[in-house]
Amino acid sequence: MKLKVFKSCYYILLILFILLFYTKDIHLFGNKFYKNIKIIKEEDDMLVLVNKNNKLTKSFVPPFLEKIDKKYAHDEKYLRKEARVSFEKLSRDAKKKGLSITAVSTYRSFDYQEGLFKNYVKEKGKKYALKCSAKPGHSEHQTGLAIDVEGSNKDYNLFADSLEFNWMRKNAHKYGFILRYPKGKEHITGFKYEPWHYRYVGIDVATIMFEEDLTLEEWKEKYG
Repeated sequence: MKLKVFKSCYYILLILFILLFYTKDIHLFGNKFYKNIKIIKEEDDMLVLVNKNNKLTKSFVPPFLEKIDKKYAHDEKYLRKEARVSFEKLSRDAKKKGLSITAVSTYRSFDYQEGLFKNYVKEKGKKYALKCSAKPGHSEHQTGLAIDVEGSNKDYNLFADSLEFNWMRKNAHKYGFILRYPKGKEHITGFKYEPWHYRYVGIDVATIMFEEDLTLEEWKEKYG
């Protein structure tokens, strides 16, 4: 009798383990993202939280957008003034150490993000799009405070393999930038690990987040 009970428990645990393994990227008790969406009121706040549950309006364009010096960006890329100044200093200091950190994607309008998301859905399917891209209004790039970068290997998708990434991990906060979607925090941010995506929050806040290993969501909950 005890043997039968043991076998039953064993098979139940085995089934649960298999289910957990194959559904590890799915919220079994309901997906918390894109639920109870709030429209952001203070859209130009330097510490604005934009994610899958907090949405910018279609008409929002960040104030004081400025073009990044072409030495540090591909084509014409724009950031809010504070972020632009800090990023150029970051890139300039990195260059002195023989490193190359270049902006490949910065400000995106609501309409641009809408087209981008639709293309992801069309080419990769909705499940992939939801994991790797933001719906229009839910992208940090619309704030003018977010930036995707590439290193000397000239591929932002491989930024984690570059010497520049190691430098950024240790120094980005000194210029007011944070790694926005870190590994192991996907359940909090709602996005997969993106070693190339950085967000300007100012030196003081960035330093706290770096020292305490916090995402912007966690910082908002603790200090905001």
